[in-house]
Amino acid sequence: MKLLEVNSLKKIYSARFGANQVQALRDVSFSIEQGEYVAIMGESGSGKTTLLNILASLDKPTSGEVLLNDRNILSIKEKELATFRREHLGFVFQDFNLLDTFSIEDNIYLPLVLANKKYEEMNRRLLPIARKLEIEPILKKFPYEVSGGEKQRAAVARALITNPEIVLADEPTGALDSRNADKLLKVFRDINAEGQTILMVTHSIKAASTASRVLFIKDGDVFHQLYKAQMTDEQMYQRISDTLTMIATRGAANE
Repeated sequence: MKLLEVNSLKKIYSARFGANQVQALRDVSFSIEQGEYVAIMGESGSGKTTLLNILASLDKPTSGEVLLNDRNILSIKEKELATFRREHLGFVFQDFNLLDTFSIEDNIYLPLVLANKKYEEMNRRLLPIARKLEIEPILKKFPYEVSGGEKQRAAVARALITNPEIVLADEPTGALDSRNADKLLKVFRDINAEGQTILMVTHSIKAASTASRVLFIKDGDVFHQLYKAQMTDEQMYQRISDTLTMIATRGAANE
């Protein structure tokens, strides 16, 4: 079943007075099935961050549509967007986006507090997630008292606690060492195995190799895609590496 459909997205940024224009997205179309784990890769400036911001309803395209469960999120009124994001989307950022004046527990609770949920329900939702992510011992601590890996797992808990239809992750391993990156990728694999749909933007070939499908963005368009199918992580890693080399080589040849 299709969860997310992206149809003919275009995004043009205009300089002041319209003197110069930059086309960040040209004609992007793809879909994501319920329960898929998809990675998006591309060189800096390829348009992948712009794409993620539009999918997160943080930016508007010049044209095109984004359907989440058949609802065009681009038609949602501005005053309703914050509620829509909170109820349907989960976010995991590279720099964690935790509030230092809140405990880890309160950071995770924040989207439920904004939704006026009672403490009993918040606590009931938190405990199984905290156990799964192995962050129970740090719930009463503050972000500045825990490691980067623990902060990122807390950010994942905050994304999951609203039971989102899709988790959007922006370079989630970018600020982590290899050990903590491996832990986070195992978390993503585990929650995806339980049915959580994940869309991750990453520069990391290792991170992308854990996904079931990789979309490659080049010059504002979907240039290629790889399905993992029965490949191991190591085989997928090599295929991704070869594809990135091919994209870079073709780009150089066209210059």
